Amino acid sequence: MSDNSFKYLIAVKPLGFMYGSAGAFLSPENLVGRSGTKFPPDAATMAGLFFHANQEHQFTNHKDLSNTLVVAGAFWAERNDPKDFYVPIPWHQVVAEKEDDEWYFVKKKIPSSAARDTDETNWILGQYRWHRDNKDLNPDYTWQSIYSWNLPADELRERQAVKTAPWEFIPFLHPQLKQQERHVVNQDGLFLENAVQLNQNYCLIYLANYELPSGWYRLGGEGHLVDIQTHTLSETHKINKLLRQKIQHAFALINPGVWGSNKLSYRYPHHPSFPHQGLKMLTDRPILPLSYR
Repeated sequence: MSDNSFKYLIAVKPLGFMYGSAGAFLSPENLVGRSGTKFPPDAATMAGLFFHANQEHQFTNHKDLSNTLVVAGAFWAERNDPKDFYVPIPWHQVVAEKEDDEWYFVKKKIPSSAARDTDETNWILGQYRWHRDNKDLNPDYTWQSIYSWNLPADELRERQAVKTAPWEFIPFLHPQLKQQERHVVNQDGLFLENAVQLNQNYCLIYLANYELPSGWYRLGGEGHLVDIQTHTLSETHKINKLLRQKIQHAFALINPGVWGSNKLSYRYPHHPSFPHQGLKMLTDRPILPLSYR
């Protein structure tokens, strides 16, 4: 994405349960609740829908799509205002119902002889530590409006620019049908599965540099039916303005990372230049669309 901007906003409106395999299957031998819960569908799932849709609609050259498609998400928004979407609150900010707190750097007490040079690449390594005033405070909110990005935690709470996720996990009995007729198999024909119900006033949001034709699609491995509406995203939208800002010393990722090799996948890159000491990042677990065997 050479111009560092997203041109389209994709609103996904579920028609019924959104994701039938939201969590690990439950059985008498595996009573683990929502272990393995994964929702909403990640950007890799939406990218797969682009390629499937392109086979039918042929809206662009397939090879070009493979080389240049960029998708970000998932986010969410109110259906009547999809461009004011909600993104995860950075992990250094903790917003509760009546309190808030933030992680910040405190200068370490180190001998002057051991102090490091504070140049552009070594400005903070080994000199500071993370600190919070109220370490017992747990967050009640994990999402904030994109238009409130860069606001401190106290302003986020005072402006009510934070919300909880508008979906809930619902266990339900899932039937296993016979091969030749629409009847449940005689033995072990029902199993308990976690589904996700999204509030009907909200939709999932993805950003892309290609236009996905609006319409009904089957999304994800379970093939649940969704209504997709694609909206143009202007160069002056908040997210595009943020992406054009020059990175100074720190940045936030709007997608979990993806890394690996053609043999194994690791928690962090094993390239010799990847730093194993010093400054660390607060991230979610990396996405791994493919598992090597």
